[in-house]
Amino acid sequence: MTISKIDLLNRKFSKRLWGYAPEEVDQLMGEVAEMLGAVAEERKSLIKKVKRMEASVEEFRQRDETLRDTLMSTQRMVDDIKGGAQREAHLILDEARAKAEGMVQQGHNRLAQLYEDIENLKRQRSQFEIQLRGLLETHLRVLDSDDPAVSRLESLESKLKYLRKAE
Repeated sequence: MTISKIDLLNRKFSKRLWGYAPEEVDQLMGEVAEMLGAVAEERKSLIKKVKRMEASVEEFRQRDETLRDTLMSTQRMVDDIKGGAQREAHLILDEARAKAEGMVQQGHNRLAQLYEDIENLKRQRSQFEIQLRGLLETHLRVLDSDDPAVSRLESLESKLKYLRKAE
């Protein structure tokens, strides 16, 4: 049974000689006492429930704070890892560029050396051709020159041929 504040304020008791009817007042007092007892029990139950919920809320707050801290530290770690990876990537790229430049420089040096070798070979060829021409010209002059010994030798050979035919 529930009695509201309005019910209590609007309740009218019958009057008797010495005041209100005691049975009605006693009955109302019993109802109010029961209701107050039930309200007190419900209040205790609600206070316990509130305390449990406050404890749960506090636990959730702590969990939330722990999760937030974990998330922040994880984010810092991720940022540190990213930064380290980016630094390492830059170092690798710089090293690769340096190696590539070194290789290109080696290629240029090798190409320059090959051009120099080709030029040396051309000079050697020219010098060889000049020396060979000189030698050939010297031999031609010797062949073209009228050497008396050569002429005498040719004459003797021709006589020898004649004598052999005659035999």
